[in-house]
Amino acid sequence: MKTPSVVGYLDRLFFHAGEKAAVRVSVLDPSRRYTAELVRMVCGETGPKGPGLKEEKIQAGLAAQYEGTEQPTPVGSYAIVEKLPSLRAVELSLLAWPTLPGRCEQTMVHLGALRLFLDAAGAVALSANAETISTDRPLRPCWWYRVTARYDPSTGAASVTSMPFAGPHNDRRGATKARLPRGARLGAPMLFAASPKAGGGARDHFYGKLEAPVLRSNRDVARWDFARGMGTARIEEISRRRLHGRLVNVPKRAVTGSKWDGSVHDWRQDPSHYAAIHFHGDDLHDARWMPSFALKLPQDLKSGFYAIKLQASGPPFYVGFIVSPGPRAKRAKLAVLASTVTYLAYANYRRRMTPGPLELAMGALPTVDMTDILLARHPEFGNSTYDVHRDGFGVSYASIRRPLFNMRPGGRFWNFAMDLCLIDWLDHEGIDYDVITDHELHAQGAGLLKRYRAVMTGSHPEYYSLEMLKACEGFLAAGGRFLYMGGNGFYWRVTFPGAYPGMIELRRTEDGTRAWAEKPGQYYHSTGEYGGLWLRLGRPPNALAGVGFIAQGFDASTYYRRTAASCDARAAFLFEGIGEELVGDFGAWGDGAAGLEIDAYDDKLGSPRHALVVATSENHSNAFLLVNEEMTSNSHGVDGTLNARVKADMVFFETPAGGAVFSTGSIAYVASLAHNDYDNNIVRLTRNAVRRFLDPAPFKPPAS
Repeated sequence: MKTPSVVGYLDRLFFHAGEKAAVRVSVLDPSRRYTAELVRMVCGETGPKGPGLKEEKIQAGLAAQYEGTEQPTPVGSYAIVEKLPSLRAVELSLLAWPTLPGRCEQTMVHLGALRLFLDAAGAVALSANAETISTDRPLRPCWWYRVTARYDPSTGAASVTSMPFAGPHNDRRGATKARLPRGARLGAPMLFAASPKAGGGARDHFYGKLEAPVLRSNRDVARWDFARGMGTARIEEISRRRLHGRLVNVPKRAVTGSKWDGSVHDWRQDPSHYAAIHFHGDDLHDARWMPSFALKLPQDLKSGFYAIKLQASGPPFYVGFIVSPGPRAKRAKLAVLASTVTYLAYANYRRRMTPGPLELAMGALPTVDMTDILLARHPEFGNSTYDVHRDGFGVSYASIRRPLFNMRPGGRFWNFAMDLCLIDWLDHEGIDYDVITDHELHAQGAGLLKRYRAVMTGSHPEYYSLEMLKACEGFLAAGGRFLYMGGNGFYWRVTFPGAYPGMIELRRTEDGTRAWAEKPGQYYHSTGEYGGLWLRLGRPPNALAGVGFIAQGFDASTYYRRTAASCDARAAFLFEGIGEELVGDFGAWGDGAAGLEIDAYDDKLGSPRHALVVATSENHSNAFLLVNEEMTSNSHGVDGTLNARVKADMVFFETPAGGAVFSTGSIAYVASLAHNDYDNNIVRLTRNAVRRFLDPAPFKPPAS
């Protein structure tokens, strides 16, 4: 089978009907021709146990065929100073903390025809007009060094030195004095952590931290202080000349520098301890492709999940996005809150295709298709926040401005594709709804939600900003009704770095079930917010939704068993027309409604005391394990066959202002809706919940 031979992206994840969208396309097919159509996504590729792929073609005035070209993606972070005074003899110095010395040549400073870099052996070297001198002393990974280089273009005199900056092993140094070709040009632009590439962009990227670069030329001295301008895309030069520069492709700031000794952990307390920037050759903020064509969305377009379906000689590539109601649009009573921040956090997840640990965690082989294979062949499209950089450090940023391989109806049955099961069911039921997005929720707050009587989440709203959490809490406090239709929700904190449009920042700190761990001293985001689990930040998911993440397992799903609380008069509406004791013993994922990642009630973590646990899953396999934050030490008996805490709880409770919450506690729940041609007890239960939540009659909490 062939991989897709055309890919594309949009600059946003949501649009309103009637807006124009610039579609950026790169064509990998030799013919350079491709087709494009607008489709409404109704149901994802559910496989033989579900209704399968459903999409509706929308007439949008697109051409029958387009001709394009392959567009390069300038991956890799660096800093650039575009204005410099005239230079004569120069001295360069800086502190360097390399993470991958000896893998390839890596530039630390590029100044005209002069280049200070790590050679292929990992030693500090200096070149001018393509001739090189080296210290011939390979640097140790993750160790601070002071690096100094001198060059006089009038005589060719040159030297380069590296010396450990701190620690007990300060006897390793290299110093070389020699001559390089005379007359090498010295001038702007000056690059840190990369060299300029002919035709634009950069190459020979440095992996690691750089700090305190200094440029001396005769009596002029320029000093850049990377501790200044934190949270911006600017590097500040502190001499009277103000030779400021800018960062490209979002290298990581708010990282520990050479002075950090563990005495401070918040970079705002003493920025001098955080005067470094961590650069990577695989950082990416903006692919910077040229627009290929403009799509004018029809004025009467229904709110929902959409995609631009691109196709050349191979399988189609879907550029997914949401159409949400415009400011003046008539609103439905029900909103589906699309988890666009979570979609972005998972976008371009590569590690799941790496053989080994994933199969053990999944209890099965990973599901991949030819679009996943295409991603594996193109590292320049960037990583997900579940991946690590080439140097092994976790990826903290994810950007919209690049091809996103998971915003599509096929491939891994997860997030975007899984959430389409809910859309499919709502359409089948004829329930009127709007689709709104996390990104709008972050920007507009509770004002977005107050336009609706009830709000439903998707299957996995894992990543939340403080603004998003406050909006949901405010909605409930005002009497709103909230249907949490998934599992492992409201789990990690994310922030939105204002300097990089379309970007989220994430730091996996302290605790939690995580793909990588943030390094000590780097728990505060570049925005100044403390990262990590909302549970650890004093806002456990249980307080909002009644349940919180308890276990995960990916081999099979199971069912819920009704509890005595399901017969309580307060919850009678949920189980109207349901006589079975077991619910959800079927589904398109793992043959059950309770699976993948599951949540449980826990009043010690803020689950309301008056909440009713109306159903609880059971009979999970030994692939289901308690999450890390539920244990203070390793022990036996933490899997689903031995531990009674490994369960998904279905919870209902009322709020004081007349609202209510219904939580399913399982990612796999929505994959059961279409079973038996939408005639099953999960459908009846969900229909009952939606009907009552749309009824204007207020809910009444119990008296005590």
